[in-house]
Amino acid sequence: MRRLPFTAALVSVALVASGCTAVGDLFDRAAPAPSWSAQKPPAGMEGMDRFYDQQLGWQDCGGAQCAKLEVPQSYAEPDGDTIEISVLKVPARRGSQRIGSLVVNPGGPGGSGVDYARAADFIVGSPVRQRFDIVGFDPRGVGRSAPIDCVDDSQLDDLLGADPTPDDAGEDQEFADRWRGFAQACGANAGPLLGHVSTVDAAKDMDVLRAALGEQKLHYLGKSYGTYLGATYAGLFPQLVGRFVLDGVVAPDLTAQEVNLGQAKGFETATRAWAKFCIEKGSCPLGGSVDEVMQGLRDFLARVDEQPLKETGDPAVTELTEGWASTGIAAAMYDEGMWDGLVEAMRDALKGDGSELMGLANSYADRKPGGGYSGNIMEVIYAVNCLDKPESDSVEEHARAAEASRAEAPTWGPFLMWSSLACGSWPVKTERSSQPPAKITAEGAPPIVVVGTTRDPATPYEWSVRLRDQLAKASLITYDGDGHTAYTRSNDCVDEPIDTFYTKGTVPQDGLKC
Repeated sequence: MRRLPFTAALVSVALVASGCTAVGDLFDRAAPAPSWSAQKPPAGMEGMDRFYDQQLGWQDCGGAQCAKLEVPQSYAEPDGDTIEISVLKVPARRGSQRIGSLVVNPGGPGGSGVDYARAADFIVGSPVRQRFDIVGFDPRGVGRSAPIDCVDDSQLDDLLGADPTPDDAGEDQEFADRWRGFAQACGANAGPLLGHVSTVDAAKDMDVLRAALGEQKLHYLGKSYGTYLGATYAGLFPQLVGRFVLDGVVAPDLTAQEVNLGQAKGFETATRAWAKFCIEKGSCPLGGSVDEVMQGLRDFLARVDEQPLKETGDPAVTELTEGWASTGIAAAMYDEGMWDGLVEAMRDALKGDGSELMGLANSYADRKPGGGYSGNIMEVIYAVNCLDKPESDSVEEHARAAEASRAEAPTWGPFLMWSSLACGSWPVKTERSSQPPAKITAEGAPPIVVVGTTRDPATPYEWSVRLRDQLAKASLITYDGDGHTAYTRSNDCVDEPIDTFYTKGTVPQDGLKC
C-alpha cells in the first residue's frame, strides 16, 4: 500500500465536486483588487526578476477568478524551461475593509489548493472570508499545474487494491517488486519535472505567487501537509511571513519511518475512538468492547486478505481486497461525521457486501465510482515525499519495522510501515533527498499559530507540539477532539482566536486548550 496522504479537505472538496458551494456569485460582488507593482526577489531568489515582475491575468471562472503563474521548472536554472501554476481567487466581499490575500493549502502532498479555495465559505471563518481574498494554487506536479502522471488508471487501481501487509518472505518480495515497478514507471513517464516537485520548490513558487498578488508579506493557512509547506516557506523567507496558521502539523524534522509509525499510532488511537462510538451506538457488528472491536476489525481485514469480497458496487473493481478495505476504513477516521457511515459499511461488509467500504475508499483516493481519478494525489504523494525524505530500499528493514510496529499499532502498523518503500528506489535523487530532515526555527519571523488535535489520525498531536517547540516564535492551540485538523471543523474556542489573529493580528494565547 502507501503512506496515507495528509489531506484536510475531504469535506470541502466533496462540496466542490457536487457543486454545493456558496461562492457562485462572488465574482460580481468582489472588493477592488489592490494596486500592483513589481517586487524585487528576496535573498535566495537572485536571478528570478522576470518571475517577480509578472502580473496575474485574472479571468472569471465560474464565480471565482483564475490565473496562471509562470515559474521556472528548476530554480537552479531560472533561464531554462518554465511551467505554469494554476491559481484561483475568491475575492473579499464588496463593502468590507479588505486586508489582503490569504493563501491556503489543504495538504496531501497532492491536494488541490484551487478546489480548496473555491470552497472559501467553508474553510475559513466568516470574518476572514469578509476581509481576505482567499487564494489557492495547485502545487507544481498537482492537478492543473503540470501534473505528474506515472501509471494509467487501471494500473493505479491494481496498486491501491494490492496486498498492503505482506505476511511472509515471498509476499515481502512481491510487495517490493510492485512498488519498485511503480517508481520505475514514474521515472519513465513523469518527465523532467519529477526531480523538481519537492516541498522547497513549492515553497519558492509560493513566494513568487506572493509577489504576483502584490503582497509585501504572505498570509497563509496550511492544513495537514500544508503545514510542512508553510513551515518550509517560513524557514526560507522568515522576513516575509505574515499571519500564518499551521493546523494539523507535519513536523519538518520527522524521518520517513517516524512519519509512518506516527501515523500508525495516530490511526490506532482514532480507530479506538471510533470503536467506542460503534459500541455506544448500539449493536456494534464487531464486538461489545473496544478491544473486541479492534480485534474484530483486524480479523475482518485478515479474512479479506485471504478471500476478497465479491460485491463492490464498482464495475471497475471486481473484488474488495484488503488494500481497498483498509483505505475505506482509514477514510472515515478523518472526520467523526463519517463514523456512523463506517459502522453501517462494516455491518454490510461482514455480510459480504463491500460496496459502502469501496465508496469510502473511492472518496479517499479521489477516485470516480466505476473507474478514473479526479486528481493525481495518489501518485504525486510519492513524487514529493520521495524528494523530501530519504528512505531505505531494504525489504528486510521494512519487514522488521512492520513487525515491531505491532506492539504500538497492531491494526495500522504493518499497513503503514511498508508504505514508503517505493522511495528507496525512487528514480530521481537530489541533494535534499539524500539529507536527513532538519528542524525549522524560522528565526526572524513573527509568531506562527500552530494547531493540534489530540486524537488526529493523520497528524498526531505530538507533531504540533514538536513544531511549536522548534519555532523561534509560536503559539499553540490544542483541540481535545477527534478527526483531522481543527479550524472551522471543531468549535468557537478554536475558530474565534484564529479569526481574530487573521483580521486584527492578535496572536492567540500560547497553550490555549479547547
